[in-house]
Amino acid sequence: MENDRLNPGDVESPEELMLRLDIKFQDKLLLARALTHRSYLNENPEALEDNERLEFLGDAVLDFLVGDWLYNRFPEMEEGDLTQMRSALVQTNQLSAFSRQLELQNAVRLGRGEFKSGGKLRKTLLCDLFEAFIGAIYLDKGIEFVKDFLFPMLEDAVFEIIENHKNEDPKSKLQEWAQAKGFPPPNYVTKNVKGPDHAKIFEVEVKVNNKMMGCGIANSKQAAEKIAAKIALDRLFGK
Repeated sequence: MENDRLNPGDVESPEELMLRLDIKFQDKLLLARALTHRSYLNENPEALEDNERLEFLGDAVLDFLVGDWLYNRFPEMEEGDLTQMRSALVQTNQLSAFSRQLELQNAVRLGRGEFKSGGKLRKTLLCDLFEAFIGAIYLDKGIEFVKDFLFPMLEDAVFEIIENHKNEDPKSKLQEWAQAKGFPPPNYVTKNVKGPDHAKIFEVEVKVNNKMMGCGIANSKQAAEKIAAKIALDRLFGK
């Protein structure tokens, strides 16, 4: 069960996290860096580095390992389906779910402003946190350890994705429909962006053949585009 902490100073230490997850880092500072959000660095100059570089590395490691796992796990799956499945497994919603599964939000170090705005609950922050954590494991323990750690999580997640058809990308399906009708590709237009930098809200419309078909609102442009495409498909097919 999740145990969300009450304030930004009351967080699970790297040592506590290692004990709980049964992962012993040789470089504890590396783990601490993976758990340090840039907002904490801004308010605590003694902290040497945030987790953004580790996030970059973890993103690349995840892309490779998820592709490797899918290729071997589903030997009969076509390339296009493998691509969609990989996208579903590394998208923000899924990676943030992995982060919550590990309860990494209880160990992340946030600045007070980010904490008060609900940062530890935001999917984008949790996604970045998981990527940084994977990057740190890779550097400290190597690729085989990451495989042993990650692959069971993928096994659990992939069947839920298949069952709920989460790998079906509404933007791709809308584009296929438009092409079948002889229309140009759907056009996504950002109509409005509001909110502070750390919590922006995007409103995006999708037009097909110059006709507005759907509007999506979400905390990222990509997510808003997907919602708009899903609404357009629901209108087209009466769902």
